[in-house]
Amino acid sequence: MSRDSITRRFFIRRSAGALATLSMAPLISEIPGSSPGLLEPVGSKPPHFAPTAKSVIFLFMYGGPSQVDTFDYKPKLYQLDGKTIKVRTRGRGGTKDRGRIVGPKWKFKRYGECGKFVSDLFPHLATCVDDIAFVHSMYAESPIHGSAMFMMNSGNLFSGHPCTGSWVNYGLGTDNPNLPGHVVMLDPTGGPISGAKNWSSGYMPATYQGVVVRSEGEPILDLQPPAGMSRRLQRRILDRLRRENEEHLKRHATNTDLAARIASYELAYRMQTHAPEALDLAAETDATRSLYGLDVLRTRGFGRKCLMARRLVERGVRFVQVYSGGHHNDNNWDAHADLKTNHDRHAGHTDKPIAGLLKDLKRTGLLDETLVVWTGEFGRQPTAEYAKGTGRDHNSYGFTLWMAGGGIKGGTSVGRTDELGAAAVEDRFHVKNLHGTILRCLGLDCDRLSFPYGGLDRRLVGVGGTEPIHQVMA
Repeated sequence: MSRDSITRRFFIRRSAGALATLSMAPLISEIPGSSPGLLEPVGSKPPHFAPTAKSVIFLFMYGGPSQVDTFDYKPKLYQLDGKTIKVRTRGRGGTKDRGRIVGPKWKFKRYGECGKFVSDLFPHLATCVDDIAFVHSMYAESPIHGSAMFMMNSGNLFSGHPCTGSWVNYGLGTDNPNLPGHVVMLDPTGGPISGAKNWSSGYMPATYQGVVVRSEGEPILDLQPPAGMSRRLQRRILDRLRRENEEHLKRHATNTDLAARIASYELAYRMQTHAPEALDLAAETDATRSLYGLDVLRTRGFGRKCLMARRLVERGVRFVQVYSGGHHNDNNWDAHADLKTNHDRHAGHTDKPIAGLLKDLKRTGLLDETLVVWTGEFGRQPTAEYAKGTGRDHNSYGFTLWMAGGGIKGGTSVGRTDELGAAAVEDRFHVKNLHGTILRCLGLDCDRLSFPYGGLDRRLVGVGGTEPIHQVMA
């Protein structure tokens, strides 16, 4: 087949199939030499007011870390270890009024000028507490992984809604037209429960979905063109396909999937040149690689993801979500049986890389414009789940998360759980308050940021004027 006789069907079979597997974020900008089209350049959109952050790195500890074994120091639990007492809990095992207390398996010490208590699980992160704001009084509506993940990622208990990264890209546009605006990096053991629904654009155009990037091997699957296809030929084919798609789009203007497909082809074309450089860690110094733990097998995997996250926000990517923990219980923070083995493993994988990320962002000045969030979908109970063992059931009544950078007041602790860490009792904050905080730091008014769907103006935080967590904002 000659080059001049290449058809649309041939292109789809040989090349578009690869490009279409990508989930792209920004709408396309024009490329020199390509035909003008319906989708005009978007670029950055102005925020509603002056932002304190340009990008977000969202560190998701999938499975639910135990707040009372990490950052929420409860000395009474040590004294009550092994005793059965009255305490109200709700988890996957239902609602209970009594339980056997499991004392923390690690010691707590004070760190930093703020004197923050941190457990021995996080010796490296503990050195960063003066840059961190801890929120000890978070609560959520569901103690079940699937719905709790949807709530943390999209503000809703059910799938089908845009995730936070999609809202950010919708509200602000892209700061780099050559890279996706929303990137997701999964645990090497696999993604969380419900998979891609957690980084979906929901009812928004598919252009706002997250792009899955791998820290090992080929960073983005199916990005490169078929063997033997030159860049010039690929550009000609894309122009032809784009013209035909735009003609179809004129007759079906509401077809956002088609518009997204056009954008995906064009962004994938640009990413073939720009993404490899952004994700290549070879240029980093030995000192930087060591800072993230890349020189140690235990921390290398998560360290690579954290370093790649820094390189991406450095190049204008708006929202990067990094997962610790895959779907199977043994591979995430869901400590139902052996708490110590579970948390030793996962904290050991992530402690040094996360501390390295904060220190690297700070020394390069990026921490001033990058909001870092650390959380699970919920916390864990102060009581044992089973008659024997140290495992804890899920706890959505009260848990801890922390934030740092981009407009966050470091060295602060906000809110309080009861003396057992079972439930938030002071300055309680819902997951939607976290979403409001993220949007506020990015200069977005959570009540003005809306998307029309189903006859309603939809919002990430819903209706009702959800406030950000003002106490942690500088």
